[in-house]
Amino acid sequence: MIAVTRYLISASFVLCMLTAGGQSLNAFDTLAIPSNYKPEFRRQINHDAIDAEQKTILSADGKEDKLFTPSDKEEINLMLTRSLVKKTDWLQYNIETDPVLDHRLKVFYLSELEKLLRYFRQNWKGVGDRKINPLNLSMIITTYEACMQAERKGESIENIVNALPYDAGTNIINAGVFEKNRGYQPAKDRQVLKLCLLHPDRIFPILQQNPDVPFADSLVRTLDKRKYARQFYDYAAAGNKLGAIIRNITDDVFIKTIATMARSKSGQQYFPFLDNIVNGKITLREIDDAKDDSLLYYQLLVRTQMDYVARAINKDTAFEFKSLTRRLEDKAKADFVNIINGLHNERNPDIRFRSIQPLNAQELYYLAVSSDGSIYTSSFVKGVYPLMMKKINNRGDSLLMLLNFDKYRKFIKMTAGFNTLDNFLASFPKSDQPGDEDPANTLMRAFVKNLEKSDGLEDGVDVADSYASIAETLLPVASEMLTNIQANYQRNLVAGNKKGIAIYNILGKLFLSADTTRNIDLTKELGIPPVYEVPFTALANDSGRVAVQLFIYGDKDGIGVFPGLISMFNNPNWKIDGSNKQWVTITAAKGRPVSLYMNRPLPEETGEDAKAQEALCQYLEKNNIVPSVTINRGHSYNAPYTIEQMSTASKIVFMGSCGGYRMIHDILEKAPDAHIIGTKQIADAPVNNPFLKLIMEKLRTGSNIEWIPFWKELGKMVTDKIFEDYVPPHKNLGALFIKAYTKAMGNTGENQ
Repeated sequence: MIAVTRYLISASFVLCMLTAGGQSLNAFDTLAIPSNYKPEFRRQINHDAIDAEQKTILSADGKEDKLFTPSDKEEINLMLTRSLVKKTDWLQYNIETDPVLDHRLKVFYLSELEKLLRYFRQNWKGVGDRKINPLNLSMIITTYEACMQAERKGESIENIVNALPYDAGTNIINAGVFEKNRGYQPAKDRQVLKLCLLHPDRIFPILQQNPDVPFADSLVRTLDKRKYARQFYDYAAAGNKLGAIIRNITDDVFIKTIATMARSKSGQQYFPFLDNIVNGKITLREIDDAKDDSLLYYQLLVRTQMDYVARAINKDTAFEFKSLTRRLEDKAKADFVNIINGLHNERNPDIRFRSIQPLNAQELYYLAVSSDGSIYTSSFVKGVYPLMMKKINNRGDSLLMLLNFDKYRKFIKMTAGFNTLDNFLASFPKSDQPGDEDPANTLMRAFVKNLEKSDGLEDGVDVADSYASIAETLLPVASEMLTNIQANYQRNLVAGNKKGIAIYNILGKLFLSADTTRNIDLTKELGIPPVYEVPFTALANDSGRVAVQLFIYGDKDGIGVFPGLISMFNNPNWKIDGSNKQWVTITAAKGRPVSLYMNRPLPEETGEDAKAQEALCQYLEKNNIVPSVTINRGHSYNAPYTIEQMSTASKIVFMGSCGGYRMIHDILEKAPDAHIIGTKQIADAPVNNPFLKLIMEKLRTGSNIEWIPFWKELGKMVTDKIFEDYVPPHKNLGALFIKAYTKAMGNTGENQ
């Protein structure tokens, strides 16, 4: 701290003198340079160089008015121009005519002045750390004069430069003015300190470039260790001077601990436990005993997560809490969820779910909430959830209390989506006091309360995503949710909380629009397309025709299912045109004009399927045919190619590939108004084919696509259980919630 403090001593007196010298009446205001004055011929080149810099700066605004005008205030521009022209001319004259200076020194001071102006000219319009505030030009020139006087007396320029703002000091230091002066290096070091204080989030990269400053270790000690723990670790691991500086600090427990971790090959394994390590609650040896065993390491992560959550309730946030949560999620998926997902065809549950049997209820809970969007329906419904409830003696209330309700909104959203919420709520006891609210009702009221206080929007997204499932299976709960949403809207309205008003207004409108008899116009109300239906008119072009494009790939599966796709339309309602070698066109022979364009699944080994898709896309574009429905048939690794080529005007997008549900964000980036259907698990013909058949028939008959009844009708057509993992558009409310929230807060000028 001593080194830093010394460098932070105020130089306000010097700064005031420099500022006054830049703005008050000076010798150059009254001294007239003789008209017959000419520099000595040997130094004419130096004067010409200075004059050229002056001229270039004056013309920087594109006007030949001999004024430097970086400000919109005339008096400031006049002052700056006076400094650039009169002050600089006077300095040139003064140096040239000084009887004490010999030729060598005159050339030196003139050259230094040119370097000063050149650096200013090159950087006053720049960006980043090198940018010079043009309003400081007078101060910079006055400082040059002061430094010149100090140099002539053999004095240090350190305090003179230190008194300047960072950008003005940069002009002196980076231009290399008086770099042999004994105060130059200390002043240069001080510039590094100023930059660090201006950008505390960049202290490590700044020190990495300047590791020899005398205050490096002192500055490292002052950093917010909680905020910059990850940077401490990364830079301590580096084999450079800054890494050595950090590692040589041994009297700070945190820095010493993290430096030890950084030197270890297992450092990343230790990092989630950093807070407990620093506080002596766990040793590296204890982590070593667990880190190579996936079960023990995961259990240790869960115990630490529960510990950190309990501390956070008391406003004691652990170092790198988010890093712990990320590691917990990664290990939950990699070591458990992906395994039971991969065994989805295994009929023996003892074999499929063997890996999760040793886990207790809390550990199973974190498996679930850590794998939202990736855990298969059967993995949750047949494995994780029933085992978790069994191990907590079928008491959901006890489980949440043990967990301090960590991520309970995520869990409720998931149980709603997997149709186990009614079972979970039923595990709560009834109130034993007349008139008191049942605990399950209290939980669901809390579920939608205080969303405005959450960091980010994840909680709001979970509430949004849960509603459609709850409305379909637990109508009384859905009705109570809507009532609570409206009550919270009124509460935020009274409080004037803009974030809360936006959140609850959006949720309320989204939920109300589920009842189509209310005729909620979400486009008018929230600026987003309808959620629960796509009108036929929104899919048809100006001539009333609907274009559907189907992407299929030339692998074994694609080639195998293609004949079946064609045969679905081999009836009097449709006309099949197979004349093109690269695609097939299927057109409605009866009803509304609807056309399906489907590339042939030509062999992928030679890239023929990609060429067929490209040719079809070019044909559609050339003929001004804009698909409003996009259907993807293929493996998950092909999905990005479909998204890249699909029409931005797509209103319905069906991702018939494994894990298509996780592509929602990418699809919305390409087609912002799309209603998306995807699966969390396996995608296969037993669902994909009926969907294509039903959607095409709805379009042929000119029907609006109302998702709730459409999904029920599709469910009757599908006999395969994988249908449970397909997610319809009306259950993707979270994505629309984010879009509406961003629009609402953008309109009010607020941030998340």
